[in-house]
Amino acid sequence: MNVDILIINASVYNGVENSPKTTSIGIRDSKIVFIDSEKHIKKIRAVKTIDATGLIVAPGFIDPHTHADRDLVDSKQCSNLPFLFQGITTVIIGNDGESLYPTAKYSDLFMEQGIGTNVVMLTGHGTIREQVMGNSDKQATDEDISNMQDLIQDEMDAGSFGMSTGLFYAPGSYSNTQEVITLAKTVSKNNGIYDTHLRDESSYTVGLIPAIEEAIQIGREAKIPVHISHIKCLGTDVWNQSNQIIELIENARIKGIEVTANQYPYDASATGLQAAIVPRWAESGGKDSLFIRFENQDLKQKILDETRVNIIRRGGADKLLIVNAEDSILVGNNLLEISELLKTTPEEATFKMLKSNSIRIASFNMTNSDITNFMKQKWVVTGSDGNTGHPRKYGTFPRKYHKYVMQEKVVDIPTFINNSTSLTADIFKIKNRGKLLVGYYADIIIFDPDTFKDLADYTEAFKLSEGLEYSIINGKLSVENGKFTNQLNGEVLKK
Repeated sequence: MNVDILIINASVYNGVENSPKTTSIGIRDSKIVFIDSEKHIKKIRAVKTIDATGLIVAPGFIDPHTHADRDLVDSKQCSNLPFLFQGITTVIIGNDGESLYPTAKYSDLFMEQGIGTNVVMLTGHGTIREQVMGNSDKQATDEDISNMQDLIQDEMDAGSFGMSTGLFYAPGSYSNTQEVITLAKTVSKNNGIYDTHLRDESSYTVGLIPAIEEAIQIGREAKIPVHISHIKCLGTDVWNQSNQIIELIENARIKGIEVTANQYPYDASATGLQAAIVPRWAESGGKDSLFIRFENQDLKQKILDETRVNIIRRGGADKLLIVNAEDSILVGNNLLEISELLKTTPEEATFKMLKSNSIRIASFNMTNSDITNFMKQKWVVTGSDGNTGHPRKYGTFPRKYHKYVMQEKVVDIPTFINNSTSLTADIFKIKNRGKLLVGYYADIIIFDPDTFKDLADYTEAFKLSEGLEYSIINGKLSVENGKFTNQLNGEVLKK
C-alpha cells in the first residue's frame, strides 16, 4: 500500500476507547486508509513517515463553541492559529445567537480565501430575528415568525448544522419561549441541533435553574437535540447549583431528550461590558437608543441603579477586568480601578467608557467545585468560547489537559480526548470525523504528553499554547515539528 503520511511508534487514543494502543496510521489523500500493528508497516510505502515515539496521537479536537468567525473572515487571521495550536482541527462558529449571514456567502468566502481549520456553521437566532424585526424588544407576530422560519430554512439548505440562541443577549433576550420553539421545529425538520446560550446563567432575569428548564422544554417540544453552551454557575447567587442542574439534565436524558453541554476550564467568564451589566430594556434599539435613554433624566437613575445591581451580581467592580478595548489604556484595569481614576462610581464609569468604546471584560465569578462537577459528566464536552482578550481563545484544550487531567486528575486522558473529539462530532452530527478509524477524514494531532499546556493568562492572553508537534487536517500537514506550515488545509463542512 502506498500512503502520503505514515505515523509509527505512536500511543494512539482513537477517540472512542478508554485506553491507548500502539499502532501505525496510514493517510492517503484526505482519509485514513490504514490502522494496524507495527509488524505490518513493512508493507507500507510512505512519502513521509512520522516517528511518534513518546508522543500521543489523537483525533483533532473539535471546538463546539468559538467566535473564530471574526478571524476567519480576515485574510490575515484566517490561519486560525490560536485554535490550531491547541490541537483543534474543527471550529464551530455562529454561537450565542450571532452568526455570519448569509451562510452561503461566507462559505464561499472561506473556500476562496482559505482557512486554517475546518469550520462548522450555525445560524444565529438573534441574527435572523434582526433581519426580520431589527434590534427591537417587541414580541414577534405570526408573520414575523413565518419570515424567520423561511430564512432559517434557507440557511439550513446552505449547509448550516443548526440554530444557536443567545437568550441572554439582545435581541434574543426579547424573544419568548414559544418563538424559539417554533423556529427550532424548522431546524429539527432538517435534522439540525439547537445550541443555546441560556437566558440566564445567574440571577439576572428568570434565574439559572428556570433557564435550564426552558432549554429542556425547547428540546422536548421541538423534538430537537439541545446543546447548552459554556455551562456554568455564574455569580455567588447561584454557586453550588451544579448538582441540581445535573439532576435536571439527567432526568431529561432519561426521558429521551438529548441534552448535552460544553464547558471551558476557567473560573472567569468573558463578554462585552455592555452585555454583562447594562439592563436589557435600556439597550433596545441598539447603542444609540441606550444613550438617548441614559441622557433622559427620568430614566438615568433607574439605569444606573440596575447597572449597579448587575455589577454586584457579577461579583463586584474589582472582579470585572477589562481585557479588550478601543482605548488600550483601559486594558488590564478592573472596573473599580477605572472608576477611581475617573473619580466616579463604577456604574457611572461604565457609561463614560461605553460612550466611545466597545469593551470586553473577564468576570471572575465561578467556583472550582461547580467547574469540576460539570467536567465529570459524560455529556459535557470541551469548548473554548474563544474570543479576543480572554486566555481561553489560546489555551482551553491544553489547559484542561495540563491542569485538570495531569495535575488535578479530575478526568483521565481517554475521557479528555473522547470528550474533545468523537462525542462532540456525535452531538453536532459531523460525519466521519472525531475518531481515528479507516475511512474517516485524517484530522489527526500529535502532542507531547509532558509539555502540552497553555501559556496564555489574563495578563498576556495572546500566547500560543505549546507541546503540539503535528497537526494533520484533511490529510495534510498544518503543524510540523511544532511549527505552522503556512498551509490552509481547512474545509467548510456542510450539513
